Amino acid sequence: MAATVRIPTTMRPLTGGEKQVPVEPGSLGDVIAAVEAAHPGMGERLLDEEGALRKFVNIFVDDDDVRYLDGLDTAVADGITVSIIPAVAGG
Repeated sequence: MAATVRIPTTMRPLTGGEKQVPVEPGSLGDVIAAVEAAHPGMGERLLDEEGALRKFVNIFVDDDDVRYLDGLDTAVADGITVSIIPAVAGG
């Protein structure tokens, strides 16, 4: 089985229009690396120059914000959905 990464509309050009990308389970860092390997450019949209999660991208593992879990070390098991939610600002 695999985990699923939901891709937001704004990032779908990098995945060839795919809404979801299946990946092998592991840590969130492993999942991001797998998405980057399959779809180059995704990693730099999610991680900053130091390899930390970008401030304006929220990532949820099974509906839980990874910033309140273990960040990039958060476990992603078989059947789990990872959702990427870009922050929206405006007034």
